[in-house]
Amino acid sequence: MKITSARFVRSAFAPKDFPRDGKPEVAFLGRSNVGKSSLINSLLRVRNLARTSSTPGRTQSINFFLINEQFYFVDLPGYGYARVPEQIRQSWAPLAEKYLANRQELVLSILIVDARHEPTANDLQMKSWLEYYGLPFMIVATKADKLSNNQLRSSLLKVTSQMETDKVLAYSSTTRRGSEALWKEIDEHIARGRS
Repeated sequence: MKITSARFVRSAFAPKDFPRDGKPEVAFLGRSNVGKSSLINSLLRVRNLARTSSTPGRTQSINFFLINEQFYFVDLPGYGYARVPEQIRQSWAPLAEKYLANRQELVLSILIVDARHEPTANDLQMKSWLEYYGLPFMIVATKADKLSNNQLRSSLLKVTSQMETDKVLAYSSTTRRGSEALWKEIDEHIARGRS
């Protein structure tokens, strides 16, 4: 896909803050520090549109980015980071849940795991949650460039086994490995969502 424009639109702290223009939405979810913002920036070939931080748990709202004036990328708060205050962590879950469970515009959720580590209990729980609500999703293993080919192959086998799926896409925000395959999935779901 050719990106002609990508801009931050708003941060939502409650459902009333969500855009109301009916455009298709692609959500990015994963635990804190898994590389969601880096993946978004890499896909769009921009720097710092989605804010990256060395401090996990920085994203505390649902952030909407309008792409080509046609659809949104939606960056959800990371889950499972212990150092974030409990009160803030508890406020994220209901907001993310309301978004995922009720958002008609959501055409695809991209569940991001770290290729260097086994999926966490939170990752497995999120996948089960997406399945429970019947939401279309795909699993992307980021930081693929940090592993040798053999290590990556072994890691992907573990992820597919533990996540009980037949498809996990390896991605690198540094080399953009996997970007064409990911864009293909995104394009197909957006087209399906519009029809």
